Amino acid sequence: QVQLAESGGGLVQAGGSLRLSCAASGRTLRGYTMGWFRQAPGKEREFVGVVSRSGGSTYYADSVKGRFTISRDNAKNTMYLQMTSLKPEDTAVYYCAAGVHDYGTSRRASEYADWGQGTQVTVSS
Repeated sequence: QVQLAESGGGLVQAGGSLRLSCAASGRTLRGYTMGWFRQAPGKEREFVGVVSRSGGSTYYADSVKGRFTISRDNAKNTMYLQMTSLKPEDTAVYYCAAGVHDYGTSRRASEYADWGQGTQVTVSS
């Protein structure tokens, strides 16, 4: 099991940027496919994007494609979510997750065994 902790959330105006971090402890992230999800009030948890173990491949939800970028630094045991051109509809709690499944275009939260506690992102109009 790997412990995950998100940071970097906050309040930002529409059109602004934020960078979220997901720091891991307990195990190296090198062996994990990593994902970002988000959950807005009253809505189900939603897939944001995924990054392969090496960081060489990424896949995004259509709603964030072109605005969000996932990266990872395995040496620092950390994953990042760079968010630009933020919109009010991006407001949600953002979660990082780790899974031992192979990288692919699956959006299923059930494939990820370990989750962080979440960080709030609020985008004002």
